[in-house]
Amino acid sequence: MGEIIAIDGPASVGKSTIAKKIANKYNSPILFSGRLYRAVALAIIKNKVDLENNKSILRIIESIDYNDLSSHELFTSQVDKVSSEISTKPFLRKRLLKYQREFPKRFGKGKKFVVIEGRDIASVVFPRAKYKIFMWADSAIRAKRRYQQVQKNGGKSRYKKILTEINTRDKKDFTRTIAPLKPDVNSVLIDTSYLDIEQVFNVVKDILSNKRL
Repeated sequence: MGEIIAIDGPASVGKSTIAKKIANKYNSPILFSGRLYRAVALAIIKNKVDLENNKSILRIIESIDYNDLSSHELFTSQVDKVSSEISTKPFLRKRLLKYQREFPKRFGKGKKFVVIEGRDIASVVFPRAKYKIFMWADSAIRAKRRYQQVQKNGGKSRYKKILTEINTRDKKDFTRTIAPLKPDVNSVLIDTSYLDIEQVFNVVKDILSNKRL
């Protein structure tokens, strides 16, 4: 099984883009852990499941397939809202924690690395991961990046609305009782505020070659 690369950080900091570049360069399997919660949230919305109906939510979890994590339907404001709400449920986190920890065993055989991206990967999911990266950027800069991305994809939104959503998500992630967003003690912190993707990727490659460890 390959060495685990744990990538954590807040919303819109570039975690997914960096995770993809690592996976492509090293031919590594990749898991976007946040998409697990989004997939559950999407199923809840489609099936009109009450957020207090834990049994129905558990049944949804059992039906989630790895291929469901590639759906474009996962990225809507409604899914954002529901996934944020359900991510605080202990029983849900416990079940999805099992899925995340099984991922390297299922897909990492014969690979040099296994990339896991999320918000509590280094601190909770894989505390013994060899490579731990925590990405950060000012919320205003993250909001600007998200706004530009939405415009580029032909969508419509307002910068102030996106900034408010990001700040609200940050507050919830950093202050939640269960698995709060925070850099693990052994994580390498990368402030991406004034770095482009290629510059960040170069830093990560140095980390993986042990030049920065």
